[in-house]
Amino acid sequence: MATAIFFASSTGNSEEIASKISSKLDGIEVFDLAGTKIEKINNYDKIILGGSTWGDGELNDDWEDAWADFCKLDLSSKTIALFGLGDQESYSDEFCSALGIIYEQVNSSGAEIVGFTSTQGYYHDASKAQIEDKFVGLILDEDNQSDLTDERIENWVNEIKENIL
Repeated sequence: MATAIFFASSTGNSEEIASKISSKLDGIEVFDLAGTKIEKINNYDKIILGGSTWGDGELNDDWEDAWADFCKLDLSSKTIALFGLGDQESYSDEFCSALGIIYEQVNSSGAEIVGFTSTQGYYHDASKAQIEDKFVGLILDEDNQSDLTDERIENWVNEIKENIL
């Protein structure tokens, strides 16, 4: 079963995180949605989806451009893990909420979702990417907690490796 990462990045942070995750998972393929048709997801059984939150909890432009086609994909036979980036200080009310939007679509499609993480150690008011005391995937704040990124990636990859490779 093939595994790949699909991400959208406006500033390069999501691209860097996707690359770090890939290197921890035996160099799995990485695709930037800016130059990849979303239907390419159909070629993979196990998928990691990621990106950052923009504005008031919105998808970034590349996710927004692919969204209508993404919502048409049949993900019911797929295993999916999610990662998101946000700024918990400046956007405390919508911290990583774009990942929550992606999660809702993936979940409603019937995919198996792996890689939920604890909200401990984060300081935000609200997030669409949060269900009770868990985030729906790996959450990173490169603006305020970049010193924790590598450790968070390592822990998350170790958690999902069995299900995603």
